[in-house]
Amino acid sequence: MEASAINAARRTEDIALDLLKFVASHANVGSKSTGSTGFVAPSATKSEDQVTSLLDLYARCREAVEAPLK
Repeated sequence: MEASAINAARRTEDIALDLLKFVASHANVGSKSTGSTGFVAPSATKSEDQVTSLLDLYARCREAVEAPLK
């Protein structure tokens, strides 16, 4: 019984990660801000802010995947 619970938990984490990848790629979350010349503006998002955004998005994806169906 415990093995199936562990597999189910791992499965929801994998689904949430796939959802994160999909949303992040379509919303340009976590992508570097470089212009066509390769110049990065000083106001570009810091790496720490991008990581925080991705972690917040992953938490939201896990909530969506683990939410009970109505």
